[in-house]
Order: sequence, then C-alpha cells, then structure tokens
Amino acid sequence: MSKAQDSKKESKKEPAKSMKEKKEAKKVKKEERKR
Repeated sequence: MSKAQDSKKESKKEPAKSMKEKKEAKKVKKEERKR
C-alpha cells in the first residue's frame, strides 16, 4: 500500500516536467526531419 502511494506522489511531483520534456522531444524530432 505504501509503495502505491509513493509512486502516486512521485508521478504527481513531476507531471509538468515530463510533459515539457515530451513536447521538446517532439519539437526536436520535427526539426530533425526538416533537415
């Protein structure tokens, strides 16, 4: 039970960060394709 709560806390801690990283990764991929 405590493990599940820990993972929930961690996922709640950096959702914005992961989303930003995902968006940036997509941008990089698009720019690479243009070249």
